[in-house]
Amino acid sequence: MPLLQYYCENCKKNFDELVKRFDDTVYCPDCKKAAKRAYCGEMYSATGKSAKKCGGNCKTCGGCK
Repeated sequence: MPLLQYYCENCKKNFDELVKRFDDTVYCPDCKKAAKRAYCGEMYSATGKSAKKCGGNCKTCGGCK
């Protein structure tokens, strides 16, 4: 299960959430509104090497390079 970063546009809170799937709906722990995935921080490929051109959005990715 991945630990992902989220951002709540309603209360401006950043938080981490352990999810079963990357596309699960996650709700803010403070205001309970649906939060958006935050694509920031260092990304790694499946091999554990840093993915230099990775934006973190796997839906639009052509694969780790």
